[in-house]
Amino acid sequence: MDLHRVKGFMLDMDGTFYLGDHLLPGALAFLDLLNQKGLAYTFLTNNSSKNREEYVKKLTRLGVKPKDARVYTSGDATIRYIKDHFPNKKVFLVGTPGLENAFIESGVELDPVNPDLVVLGYDTTLTYQKCCDLCDMVKTGLPYIATHPDINCPAPHGFVPDIGAMMALVETSTGRKADLIIGKPNRITVELIAAELEVPMTHLAMVGDRLYTDIALGSTAGVTTILLLSGESKLEDLETSPFKPDYIFQDLAELAQQLQ
Repeated sequence: MDLHRVKGFMLDMDGTFYLGDHLLPGALAFLDLLNQKGLAYTFLTNNSSKNREEYVKKLTRLGVKPKDARVYTSGDATIRYIKDHFPNKKVFLVGTPGLENAFIESGVELDPVNPDLVVLGYDTTLTYQKCCDLCDMVKTGLPYIATHPDINCPAPHGFVPDIGAMMALVETSTGRKADLIIGKPNRITVELIAAELEVPMTHLAMVGDRLYTDIALGSTAGVTTILLLSGESKLEDLETSPFKPDYIFQDLAELAQQLQ
């Protein structure tokens, strides 16, 4: 699709808009351009270690205007899915305090003893005891959902283990893979955002730095995909990846030039 036909943008955050506590080139100017053109957008992150409120605080601290800090996380999508498909069910959740608060505030009951299903988030407070408890619950055969599939999370010094590494640990111990992975590239998340932005999925674009999550949405959800080389993926990665972006730019500054 011609970039000028895109009506709504989904913006990844880690490695796309910022890295650690530093904005990447063209970040704020890109938001200004979208606002000037009247285009819909939301930040969309697979990182469920923080809830929406925590991300909004970070974005505003980095200089994003409060009205522009529109955030949707894989944690939000997971909560929505559970409320739709497991209404009034109790959840054994492995996640950060921020993710726990998001579940509780949305009305999902957490139960570490007699749950109806198991949910794994990107838990940056993970301990060995949490790993043991998680594996014990997974071994019981309860439905097992993960918020997203990312193997690593971009960090200022390189990358750190993300939820994908945690799922690998669980699978090695229990022999079970997650029954469902909610975040990118699952089209469930895009369907929810399309409804929220009131933009057809065929006129949405995903802007991100990861081939197997952001760019894979082109295959799973039919959206336009824009790869930025400001985070995890490098040009040489395209040679071996089954997922090919519609567009490639160095960063948001270069993408903005093409949208002028």
